[in-house]
Amino acid sequence: MNYYTEIELFIKKNEVSKKVRILEENQSTLENYWNIGRLLVEAQGGKERAKYGNGLIKEWSMKYTERYGKGYDATNLKRFRQFFQCFQKGAPVGHQLTWSHIRELLPIQDENKRNFYINICITKNLSKRELIQEIKNNAYERLIKKPDKIEIITPSKRFSLLDTMQNPIIIELEKNKAITSERDLEITILVKLQMFFSQLGEGFALIDNQYKISYNNKNYYIDILLFNYKLNCFFAVELKLRELRKEDKAQIEFYMKLIDEQLKEPMHNKTIGIIISKKQEQLIANFIRSENIIPLTYKIKQ
Repeated sequence: MNYYTEIELFIKKNEVSKKVRILEENQSTLENYWNIGRLLVEAQGGKERAKYGNGLIKEWSMKYTERYGKGYDATNLKRFRQFFQCFQKGAPVGHQLTWSHIRELLPIQDENKRNFYINICITKNLSKRELIQEIKNNAYERLIKKPDKIEIITPSKRFSLLDTMQNPIIIELEKNKAITSERDLEITILVKLQMFFSQLGEGFALIDNQYKISYNNKNYYIDILLFNYKLNCFFAVELKLRELRKEDKAQIEFYMKLIDEQLKEPMHNKTIGIIISKKQEQLIANFIRSENIIPLTYKIKQ
């Protein structure tokens, strides 16, 4: 008997079981908090009168705290009530969000804005700290396209390029460091890969930088080549530390054509191009799709 392997099998089994228990406990916790909030609203005479029921919460919280601890003090009972009022259709996405996430989302009164942050928590698997950073960076306010109604996503929801694309895109640089060349910009983007791609939209993966592609016995090098598994297409990225020129669009369209001819499979959608250029000390990402150009600006943070 290989005792090492046998022991490892039980360790793996235990770790999987722990993760399942954590998910089940989290869902149970959210359901319980939501139901506590629902009953508090009903006890106070319904949603319209709930805000006048703080006296009742103060009285009951003292008894609950004495019996069950500080987790049921007046502050938390008010949060449970607010949780129900914000999510009256039921406790949301218990498998993806924790109470720590919900606590950060409750102060957001705008339902569209709150649903946007719930959606990026799900799609990006954000931690509480990462969610706080997205809120601080005004990710919702920077959206190019704000739908009239943002619903909490489901697996069957179709994905659009503009659903999570933000403007401006934030590039965080190390202190006292500046971008002085196209190579500096390329390295900065590659180092900050996850942060950079997440602001372009969802589903990006890096294929390579300085990707070589050949045509008529001549080699060409695409600064950064991406693939988006949700949009099911390649993205060719070119970096220009100067203003955008007409020939830049022709160059990226040439690369897009080569990718479609040499890399694209029949099931893939047509390639999209991105030219990052500079204008008046501001970086701009220009999305090239068919004849359309979508310009996005960059905000440098140090």
